[in-house]
Amino acid sequence: MISKELLDILACPKCKGPVELTENADGLVCRPCRLVYEIRDDIPVMLIDEAKKLEEEAAD
Repeated sequence: MISKELLDILACPKCKGPVELTENADGLVCRPCRLVYEIRDDIPVMLIDEAKKLEEEAAD
């Protein structure tokens, strides 16, 4: 689990904006870039080349 202190200082490597945990806490989301950075063995992989595109959320 990522600590609140670490989450507060992490930023998207692409736009330097804030990131937030995914719903199931297995990745970090940058909403402006629409990228998800995977968390492996409790370590966030903050590499742009390894980020996955954020899937479209269902429209209400």
